[in-house]
Parts: sequence; structure tokens; C-alpha cells
Amino acid sequence: MTEQGQVHRVAVLALDRVIAFELGIPARIFESARGPAGQPLYRVATCTVDGLPVTTSTDFRVVVDHGPELLAEADTVVVPAQRGGATAEADPRVAAALARIRPGTRLVSICTGAFVLAAAGLLDGRPATTHWAYTEEFARLFPKVRLDPDVLFTDDGDVLTSGGVAAGVDLCLHIVRRDHGSAVANAVARTCLVPPWREGGQKQYVRAPGPVPADAGAGTAAVRAWALDHLSQTLGLRELADRAGMSVRTFTRRFRAETGSSPGEWLTVQRTELARQLLEETELSIDEVARRSGFGTAGSLRLQLRGRLDVAPTAYRRTFRAVVPEPRRAPGGGVAPASRMHAAPPSERAHGA
Repeated sequence: MTEQGQVHRVAVLALDRVIAFELGIPARIFESARGPAGQPLYRVATCTVDGLPVTTSTDFRVVVDHGPELLAEADTVVVPAQRGGATAEADPRVAAALARIRPGTRLVSICTGAFVLAAAGLLDGRPATTHWAYTEEFARLFPKVRLDPDVLFTDDGDVLTSGGVAAGVDLCLHIVRRDHGSAVANAVARTCLVPPWREGGQKQYVRAPGPVPADAGAGTAAVRAWALDHLSQTLGLRELADRAGMSVRTFTRRFRAETGSSPGEWLTVQRTELARQLLEETELSIDEVARRSGFGTAGSLRLQLRGRLDVAPTAYRRTFRAVVPEPRRAPGGGVAPASRMHAAPPSERAHGA
């Protein structure tokens, strides 16, 4: 870490097929951080493993001014995501570049950049995360890493990792907040027009697998299809088994074999998905969403979303149900541009978070 009053040096390591959005996050966030007199608090520079240009995930290349020697001078090293980077294979050139990093340097990964750090053995025994779409693969390839698939980012002191894409923004803002306090981080967030802190973790962005259609073979499929149309009702195990023409024991065994979960767990997942859909696509009150999805009360719905998604119903709706206002007519009959997005009505936000 730098001494007080010195500019913190951040090195961003761009690898082949780097994703441009993630590559730009560190510079955009850190270079927006200013001290009391307006002085820069970070200096961000980009390097590659050999100082040569690298390809990106889109139709342009990145030309840099620095090679791997930059990593030896940095106080923080950031490894952003690359297309096709979800692999356990350690590129010898990348390993040699990372070996230049001084002990005590802060290591940061964005999205699948965690695979690069893990392949180099830098995450062994550490908490880490990556994009939710790659967490199962990551856990299989790197069993020594303490993977947390649900959070937006992890902070283990000198090693920090983030989930995918915009979670890199969350992580960089967290670093600014940790280094210089909330006032500086909030000012950066205002400058970049992003929330200074997002409630919940990655789970709220992951859809559960869709239900098996009724014609997908014999067994419990027909009963599951019927249950999906009656989620607002109380659905007991005995009733479901009777509809399948099975004993409770046989029904439970067949249900688990076909779905991988118990009937009760499956119903809760489907009710949660229905509640999410209603929160996103309708203006129903939280109480009505709870009733239609089978949770009964707003309190029960709140407990389920908190437990499963780490977010309250009202906060979930604010995130996923932004309504574009009707175009305003400008003088002369033209359409004035809409200047903002509107979240759920105050009457809905009044239901407790």
C-alpha cells in the first residue's frame, strides 16, 4: 500500500480476448476518485504480458504503453475478464508476468479474471467469487479456493474478487470506500451515475431452471404442470401424491429422481420464480404478489426472498421494474426526450423492505 499523500498505483493486466467493458472499469472508477483539494488518489495504467497489443472480445485491439514490468511497480493489480478465460490452464507468459508482483500488492479480479488468479495458485485457501454462470466450473477446477457463488464481490484484505460485468464496478467502489471512506466513494458513484452500493448478491440475477413440461415422460410431470397452475393454493404432499396415483413415499422418491429436489423445495423454487415475475412485470402490491405466488403474506414473501436472493421484495422490484415514462409532447407537436426512468410507485414502495 502507498503511504499517505502518495498516489496509489493501479496496474490493469489486459490479456488476449479481454472484455472491453471490464477492462475499462478500473480506470473509470479509480481515476474519478479525488481528494479534498481535487487531487487524484489513484493512477491507473494498463499493461500486457509482453507489452504488445492484445485482442479484445469485440472487433478492435488494445495497444498499451507498458509491459509486465508495470506489475512490479503497482500497489494494486487488477485482472479483468477475457472471453474464453474460464479455464484451469495457466498460460506460462501470464504466470511469468504475475510472478513479478511484489509481496503485499493488492490483487483484484473482475468476473472470470478469478480463473487467472486461481490458475496461478493465488487464490488457494482464499474466499473468491466469479460470474454466476461459471461458478460450478470454477468450483470443479479449483477445489482449494473457498468459492462463494452468491455474492457480488469478496474482500480478503489483499485479495479481492468480483462477480461478472457490473459487479466489477461494485468492487472498485468498495475499494475506494475502504481506502478513502464513503464520502469519496459516493462522490465517484455520483460522477459515474451508478449506485454507491447495491443490495443483495448475484442470486437475484440468476433464474432457476424452468419447470419440466407435462409431456416430458411419465411419472410426476403431469402433477408438476398442474401445480404450476395452482401455486396460489395450499398444496399438500398427500394431495400431490393422490393426483399422481402414488403413495406419498413412492411419489416423493419419483419426484426427487426426476427433479433433483423434494416436492416442498421444488414448490418453493417455483413460487419464488413466480413472485419474481410478478414483481418485475406487474404493478401488483407486495401483499397481492405474496398471495398469488402462494407465500400467503408479505412477511413470508420477504423471508423467502431474503433467504434465497439476499434482497427484499421492494428492493428487488426497484432493481428490475423500471418503467419508461410516456413520451412528453414538446412545443410544436414533437416528442420531448424522456429524461429519467421511474421505479415502482410510492404506494408499492410503502410495503416494508
